[in-house]
Amino acid sequence: MLYKISVIVPVYNVESYLPRCLDSLVNQTLKEIEIITINDGSTDNSQAIIDEYCAKYSNIKSISKDNGGLSEARNTGILHAKGEYLAFVDSDDWVEKEMMEEMYLLANEHNAEIVFCSLQNINERGKVFRYLPQLPQLPEKIVLSEDFTIFGEMECFACNKIFKRELFNDIEFPKGLHFEDIATIPRLFLKANVVAKTNKYFYQYFIRTGSITRSYTSKGLDMFRAIKLVKDEFIKSSYKNHPQDWKKFVIFQGFYCFLAYYAYVKQTDVKKQMFQQLKVLIRSESISKKDILGYARHNKNYLLSLTIKKIAYYLIQIVKI
Repeated sequence: MLYKISVIVPVYNVESYLPRCLDSLVNQTLKEIEIITINDGSTDNSQAIIDEYCAKYSNIKSISKDNGGLSEARNTGILHAKGEYLAFVDSDDWVEKEMMEEMYLLANEHNAEIVFCSLQNINERGKVFRYLPQLPQLPEKIVLSEDFTIFGEMECFACNKIFKRELFNDIEFPKGLHFEDIATIPRLFLKANVVAKTNKYFYQYFIRTGSITRSYTSKGLDMFRAIKLVKDEFIKSSYKNHPQDWKKFVIFQGFYCFLAYYAYVKQTDVKKQMFQQLKVLIRSESISKKDILGYARHNKNYLLSLTIKKIAYYLIQIVKI
């Protein structure tokens, strides 16, 4: 069978959630898909669950490997993928049954190399508690040479998109990098010509309230490595004549997203090092405090769209830089 989409599912100790994820994929209305599970060294019952699905569904492939992290698992899946497009679904999340078909149809209708949808956060009671609209102000078809604003405003999720497989010919998710999506997704956009989107909330992003508290460490410094990787591609791309969109990318990812992580770091010496690197980035990119204060997403001032508590936090950081 010629597959229209290869769905890559990294798996690591998710026995409680994996069936829900796989059920959402085997029941897609688009039937010409392959589902590639990458068991990244799980020590629970995940592989047994995968084996059950492989026995029942011929379009599920199982690959097992030693634990190497999310990037390595995704890269392994890419090497084995046969589909025209690639998708990445986290094994504790799930997707609506029409997601792959509607996004594939959009890709064909608009000759788009990337298609994305909106997401929503789901809690353990199955309730939506946060909507994550993705650039709702933009049209369904975006010709990047005519409108490159998406680059400076997008959230760099891998999971809510499909990508033309050829985009990955010389790009992979960087191994061992904490912000692998931020380092990778923008580079794929830099290779694309046309992007399409739907405002539908096809991707269900599960938040495990009972999971181990996330560790916030010096790994936050990886943000600057990620931005450097993207910049190296940006200055070689056909979009290098869009410096304002590059500056917006740095403001959103390098200032706002970075500081959202930085806020939870406990070690004083690490925080000092991280903030020093932030100041270096802001100065090297000639970003002013006015630029940060005036940054807009979805045609709205970003800072003013936040809660009072967050506005106060960011204003304090802006004064410090």
